Amino acid sequence: MGLDTLDPPRRRDLSFFLVALFVVAPLRLVAPLSWIFVVYSLYTGFILSFTWRGNLFFAFALCEVFFSVYHRHLVRLVSVPWKHGAGNIAHLQIAFTRVLKSGLATLPEGGYDEEFLDLDRPGSPAEDITQLEPTDPRGIDFRNVLRTWFGRVPWSSIRRLEVKMWLYWSIFNKDLPDDLPPSHQAVLDETLQLLEMRLGTRVADGSNPAATPMRMTLDKVTVHSRPFFYYAFIVAVNWYLRTWYAKHWNLRHGDYKGLEYLVYVPENWDAVNGPRPTVFLHGLGLGLLQYHPVTRDLRLRFADRPLLIPLQPHVSQDIFHPRFLDPICRQELADRLAGLMHELGWVKLPSSDSEDLSKEAAVTSPGVTMVSHSNGSYLHAWCLKQHPEIITRSCFIDPVTFCSWEGDACYNFLYRPPTTGFELVVSYFVGTELGVANLLRRHFDWSSNALWYEEIPNARAPSKTFFLLGGKDDIINAERVKKYLISHGVRKGLWFDAEGVHGDALRAGSTGHNKVLEWLRETK
Repeated sequence: MGLDTLDPPRRRDLSFFLVALFVVAPLRLVAPLSWIFVVYSLYTGFILSFTWRGNLFFAFALCEVFFSVYHRHLVRLVSVPWKHGAGNIAHLQIAFTRVLKSGLATLPEGGYDEEFLDLDRPGSPAEDITQLEPTDPRGIDFRNVLRTWFGRVPWSSIRRLEVKMWLYWSIFNKDLPDDLPPSHQAVLDETLQLLEMRLGTRVADGSNPAATPMRMTLDKVTVHSRPFFYYAFIVAVNWYLRTWYAKHWNLRHGDYKGLEYLVYVPENWDAVNGPRPTVFLHGLGLGLLQYHPVTRDLRLRFADRPLLIPLQPHVSQDIFHPRFLDPICRQELADRLAGLMHELGWVKLPSSDSEDLSKEAAVTSPGVTMVSHSNGSYLHAWCLKQHPEIITRSCFIDPVTFCSWEGDACYNFLYRPPTTGFELVVSYFVGTELGVANLLRRHFDWSSNALWYEEIPNARAPSKTFFLLGGKDDIINAERVKKYLISHGVRKGLWFDAEGVHGDALRAGSTGHNKVLEWLRETK
């Protein structure tokens, strides 16, 4: 790897233009064409000559007009920079130290012998952060990783002011002011010094506006409009599925302190001796509509065990839900989920009325199996940080929580201009959707979302923890995640499909999908 790595140019291919012309453009044109039709009809009196079909069409267009105003109002609400202050500075400094130490350890060449794997934390650096030489491969690699936060520009174009802006945002969640409080200045100076030691070089002085950092909670929110009938269809289908599940699969809908969920408990199931319950945390997209095949498998193939699916309206395009723009925060989500499982009798916490559901709480039941996909791995991480005792088995499918400090998922999903049809579909239908953009750009907390090896119970026990990655994942850098996990001794519990894309392991009939089902059948 050279001292100044350059990414190959990305050009739009034919699939991009086909999707843009025949999929995205028609949807984006619905609102402006509806405005034109309604205004023209009212201005000319053309509406008076409508038949019942014409009146129906006019009503449809009028709904789109009113909805476009409502949607624009919601966009303005989320366009204001996130006003929450910094988190716990001590915790942030610990997290940042972990980032700097990641990849510092000298790992054995040619694989890992049994003695290495017997270590408590193989590959996890315990040494102090020291000044690296500019030609040190570890420093070169870290510089190449860091530039992701600056739009993948060449390292030579990144300047000191922009690095300070990025560091200040990552610590205090604010713009870098002209006059820093002395306490903030001391923290910033110390952090920058440690960063430069890890980089193996001093960041060049000056400023370069062409290399501005990604700062999700401060940057402009990019939201692309979509028509009323699009949202209405998704909401209707998800409502129908929820109703159908209750009638045919006994998956009932419930609400626990604002946390909505679907739950199934078999008759005569024993909380102590029966099969371990499964909790599934879905990712971004269309909610139950998108994850129906997974729900079907978890419910029908494992009918002998309970199933819990927390619903996430804010990432399921449920725009009419009262909490659509108000997602549950990390600690509330973890505590409510733990409290819900306690209420269901799946885990035993000190008291059902206790407000302190801390991770020190005694758990006397076998716990649950937690399965997460993509963005659901953030929720998985929150639960492991807050209540690790209640999760005895973990399955991570396309996890974005690992190596999230390297910025690949944020850049690929939110900032990278799409050049293929698939990238455009992901960008338009998910990345620039209002609820998703609000969550990722106004409620992003990198230290909470980042999960570390040492925070996973039994991470190297394949019967307890299972990781699935796709080598052609277009959102996460699967090779980096694989390297991180292997460096900590994860081997048998890691399944890597070199040709797999994001979501392949959930596709019925795929090898990854069969691996997940096989792992879930284990009772260890």
